[in-house]
Amino acid sequence: MKRILLSLFLSVIFIPKIIAQADTTAAYYDKIEQSLKYETGKITLTEGEGILNVPKGFKFLNGEQTQHVLTDLWGNPEDKTVLGSLVPDGKGVTHSNSWMFVVSYQGDGFVKDDDANDIDYDDLLKTMQEDMKTANEERKKGGYAEVQLIGWASKPYYDNNLKVLHWAKELKFGKDEVNTLNYDLRVLGRKGMYNISAVANMGELAEVKASIPGILKSVEFNDGHKYLDFDADTDTVAAWTIGGLVAGKVLAKVGFFAILAKFGKVIVIGLIAAFAAVKKFFFGKKEQVMTRPKEEEELVEETASTEE
Repeated sequence: MKRILLSLFLSVIFIPKIIAQADTTAAYYDKIEQSLKYETGKITLTEGEGILNVPKGFKFLNGEQTQHVLTDLWGNPEDKTVLGSLVPDGKGVTHSNSWMFVVSYQGDGFVKDDDANDIDYDDLLKTMQEDMKTANEERKKGGYAEVQLIGWASKPYYDNNLKVLHWAKELKFGKDEVNTLNYDLRVLGRKGMYNISAVANMGELAEVKASIPGILKSVEFNDGHKYLDFDADTDTVAAWTIGGLVAGKVLAKVGFFAILAKFGKVIVIGLIAAFAAVKKFFFGKKEQVMTRPKEEEELVEETASTEE
C-alpha cells in the first residue's frame, strides 16, 4: 500500500515536469525550423552551370543551411561541396521521419556511358563490400563509425535518354539498430555531373522511391553544358565510367566520408533534455550519469534551468 501511495505521489509531482519538458523540447525544435529559409521555383546552382527546378512536394535549402543540418544536427563530417537540398513538404529536419535529397557537383570531366548495359551489378556489389572494409580503416582513424554495405535497396539503372544514373544502397552505421538508406542519382553533363543523394532511413524507402520520377527531371544543365554538347577535341574525359560511379570510385579519394546518414543527433539531444527533469528530481543537479558533448550539455543545462 505504501508503495502504491509513493508511486501516486511521485506521479503527481513528476508528470507535470515531463509535460513541461516536452513543451520546452518542442519549442527548441520549432526555433530550429523557423530559422531555416526555404525556397521554391527555379534555383540557379552555384556550380556546374545548371539549374534546379524545385519539384512539386519539395522545398529547397541553400548550401550553408544544408551543411548546418547535415553536420550540426545530423552528425555527419563537413562536406563543403554541398550546394543545397530538397526537403519534402510537411516535414522539417528535426524529427525522426525527416529526410532530404542533398545536391552537390563533381566537375571531374565527361563520364563515358559505354559500359552502362554491360555491368553485372551483383558482382559489383561484392567488390564494393570489400572496398568498404578498406575505407572503414580511414573512417575509424577519423573517429567515425564503420559502415557496412548490406546490399542494394534498388539496383542501379541508367536512363540513356535523360543521361541520369540512379541506385540505392542499404547501409549500417556502427551498431545502429536502424539501417540507413542512400538513394543516389547522377545527372551527367558535358564537364561533370550533379550528385543528388537521399539521406534517409530504410523506413523511408517507399516514400523516397515514389519521389524519384520528379527528382530525375529537377536538375538540368544550361545549353552548351549538356551531355550531348561534349567536344572530344577540347573537353576532359573523367577517369571513371558508369560502373565506377556506382562502385564509389569518386568517393574513394575521401575514404567514403561522403556517405551521408541521418543520425538523429537533434532527436538524441531532445531525449536527453526530456529526461533532465528525471535526473534533477531523483539525483539533484550534481549527479553525473554520463558524459555528453558540450553542446548537448549546454542544452540540458539551459532546459533544466526553466524548471527552477
